[in-house]
Amino acid sequence: MSAVPTSRRVVQFGTSRFLQAHADLFIHEAREAGQAVGPVAVVQTSGSAARAGRVAAFGAPGGYPVIIRGIADGVPVERQVTVTSIDRGLSATTDWDAVTALFVEEAEIVLSNTGDTGYAIDPADRGPALIEAHPPVSFPGKLTQLLYRRWQAGGRPLTVLPCELINRNGRVLQGLVLDLAREAGLPEAFSAWLRESTIFTDTLVDRIVSEPIEPVGAVAEPYAIWAIERRPGLVVPCEHPCIVLADDLEPYERLKLHILNLGHTFLAEIWQREGRPAAETVREILAEPAIRARLDALYRDEVVPGFSARGMGPQANDYVAATLDRFLNPYLNHRIADIAQNHVQKIERRVDAFLAWVEEAGTSLPAPVLRALAAAYPTPGAA
Repeated sequence: MSAVPTSRRVVQFGTSRFLQAHADLFIHEAREAGQAVGPVAVVQTSGSAARAGRVAAFGAPGGYPVIIRGIADGVPVERQVTVTSIDRGLSATTDWDAVTALFVEEAEIVLSNTGDTGYAIDPADRGPALIEAHPPVSFPGKLTQLLYRRWQAGGRPLTVLPCELINRNGRVLQGLVLDLAREAGLPEAFSAWLRESTIFTDTLVDRIVSEPIEPVGAVAEPYAIWAIERRPGLVVPCEHPCIVLADDLEPYERLKLHILNLGHTFLAEIWQREGRPAAETVREILAEPAIRARLDALYRDEVVPGFSARGMGPQANDYVAATLDRFLNPYLNHRIADIAQNHVQKIERRVDAFLAWVEEAGTSLPAPVLRALAAAYPTPGAA
């Protein structure tokens, strides 16, 4: 095999199995095809001792396995890829100096997947103390300090591609960094550089990654997409069949968030409220005809009419059909206990936001099931 180019360092925040079987896999396949991208350095942001073994394993020679298993175009698919795009794992808690040096001196592209609460800012990160913290507490705080150090060192341009499931994730993350920079009293010239030379781009990621392989690796479905919004100055990590550049991500975001993700959260609510088996999977719960009928009715009577009110009825119908095929994938064991994590935040983003989006179109959607679900978990501060 020919030597792999290493001219575009990627620094990734978050050790999730999702990115292992998504962006890191895509970068691996691009490198195998001879593209000048990578390697990837993975940074654990949480400091969780439970994941220390995973951090150490990222740097092990020989890579890690990703098993792609499912149905594609009606044909069973099962293949294993040994991913070698990651060359090191670092902990922000114990390796902050090394993380800073790597970010300042080598990074060209930044990826992140820090979970549903990853953008929450700790009070300790607000104010001038942020810049000397070792490290800051929150991910936005860490990123702000690292960007400031890079700016101090000359400020080479940088592309930031957040992969958290947050609407307009690039804009949101940039806004948080600018706010923290202002609260820390950092120079306006730094904020100008953040706006002009640091490209925060909205992205949308979609792949069901159902199982971890310890200490590093994952089992995933064949379906995958990484939609990236075009921006002036954008540097994409690589070319790959699953990477799509788009002028507007909203159609992709709404379909995934309010059909696939909303369906997951609806099933998680049933699983929690009805005391179903702890290890139950999406496929297993939908094997019960009454629950499958409830999900079908939710899509048919509440979700698709909402999309129709926004002029996206045909796209929603097609996406519902594809989603049900993915949910029923006989090769994936997608545990509902995993889906149910951060349940309240997910209802806000997947259900409350859907109802508000439909109402923006001037349509009063009855949606009794969705409204009852939203009412069971009222947004803090709501009347």
